[in-house]
Amino acid sequence: MSQVDWLSHLLQMITITGQLEVRCAYGAPWRVAWPRSAAHEIPYHVVLKGRAIIENPETKTAKELVGGDIVLLPHGSAHVLHDGSGQAPGRTYQRRGSAGWTLSENDGQGEHLDLLCGRFFIGPPHDRLIRNYLPTNLVVRAMDSHGEEGIGSASNHLASLVELMRMESAGDKAGGRAILNALSSALFTLVLRAASESEQAPAGLLALAGHPRLAPAISALFADPTRPWKLTDLADLCSMSRATFMRHFQDKLGRSAADLLTDIRMSLAANELKKPAMTTEAVAESVGYQSLSAFRRVFTERMGMTPGEWRRLAHQGE
Repeated sequence: MSQVDWLSHLLQMITITGQLEVRCAYGAPWRVAWPRSAAHEIPYHVVLKGRAIIENPETKTAKELVGGDIVLLPHGSAHVLHDGSGQAPGRTYQRRGSAGWTLSENDGQGEHLDLLCGRFFIGPPHDRLIRNYLPTNLVVRAMDSHGEEGIGSASNHLASLVELMRMESAGDKAGGRAILNALSSALFTLVLRAASESEQAPAGLLALAGHPRLAPAISALFADPTRPWKLTDLADLCSMSRATFMRHFQDKLGRSAADLLTDIRMSLAANELKKPAMTTEAVAESVGYQSLSAFRRVFTERMGMTPGEWRRLAHQGE
């Protein structure tokens, strides 16, 4: 099984939509602060040109971004972007375009920055699955590589996607908003693919998927989560002993295979519970539980509410 399989299965479970909100065209000095995002939102930034320092006050980290860099904040952390000069920024001027996003400009005469900023929206309650298994900051590079290996690489596809976003946000053509939002959604998938392909895949789901020996296990868990998987089955798929498999899995993911399997099942159950014709017993069975009480206990533990409460909440939301 390929990495694409697990990612496709994940994104079939979780509804993710994207929205471009601001295009920043600044000259240094400049500074923009972003508050903590709502529970079901993930901010993203795409550096089209120039460079920016991104600071995360929670993790007390700072990283320089350059043209072609894309950053996602899966935990929705508050963060600051600035030019790194330490000088006080001047005024910014904002103009709302007909495509629904805002153009923000300033009077700075220093190094020029061109930046796209937006958000991804995750259908509840799946934000917990994303936040539990993705890093606080996720940075990938969109690179227009030439040569054979570059043609099919995720970073090469990202470069094409970012160029499309740049062109659509520069014009004011019919359907611009719909196209930009569709491109934003594709951006999420390609960033995850690129991160799992990179040699420095961040700890969590992406490091696990990018590990050639562990990839069969993650693909199996996502492809067939209702199967009563045993550790020995998963270890055999990866041609490892049970102890070696457990150690490597825990090391890469930060959680056990049983934890991941339970979270996948609970996300599937949350989707099934939205269907009025599905009884709670039928939902429990459909995600691999023979005992209704065991399913109710695990669902409540993981989701913070009973299956019945989630069903009512989901119907009210709709």
